[in-house]
Amino acid sequence: MNIAMIFAGGVGQRMNTKTMPKQFLELHGKPIIIYTLEQFDNHPEIDGIVISCLEAYIPYLEKLIKKFGIMKVKSIVAGGCTGQDSIYNGIKKIYELFPEDSIVLIHDAVRPIINDELISNNIATVKKYGNAITVAPAIETITIKEDESVEVGEIINRSRCQLAKAPQSFVLKDIIEAHQKAIEENRHDFIDSACIMRNYGHKLYTVEGETDNIKITTPVDFYTFRAIIDAKENSQIFG
Repeated sequence: MNIAMIFAGGVGQRMNTKTMPKQFLELHGKPIIIYTLEQFDNHPEIDGIVISCLEAYIPYLEKLIKKFGIMKVKSIVAGGCTGQDSIYNGIKKIYELFPEDSIVLIHDAVRPIINDELISNNIATVKKYGNAITVAPAIETITIKEDESVEVGEIINRSRCQLAKAPQSFVLKDIIEAHQKAIEENRHDFIDSACIMRNYGHKLYTVEGETDNIKITTPVDFYTFRAIIDAKENSQIFG
């Protein structure tokens, strides 16, 4: 089975919103998280969705899911103190509900610009190689910072660089085992699931995604998201 694990535990401090977390901000009357959920809910290969959410917002999210007709959500669990903890809470629930050989697609609630092809390619790559990390090519020069110095360090050839994005997809038994090892070692500092898996000896395999697969964390990201959505809607109307 193919299960989407959507984590929506962030409070959005960099968004500067005073009202609610970034995943619930609306564009054209629809919250960002609903744009994301629709992509997985409408995909024919996705069998279920589990969401890890800020506990205080679970009742509100339940109302949104009902309002917008999201049908594949099987459970909403409370997030943790860190993104890593929130993802583990969701994976743990998936392990309770689905077979251990299921494929889990881990995705940010605030990364709504994905498509059917990317989801399908993630699933196919996990079936072939055991995991799938969505990446996009680096389009700007990347340098290595030299401690606290203002001096530019090593300049990396960007043709060899990729930006890790999402979904990041794994076999359920592999990803829950890696998270459990991290907990046993009291490690809560991994920035994403790819880092956890790499740390515990797994080779990782990539799926090429689009550069517009942005994570909405700042006001500029939100305006970019709005521009992309408006452009897509205009292209459908005007051709």
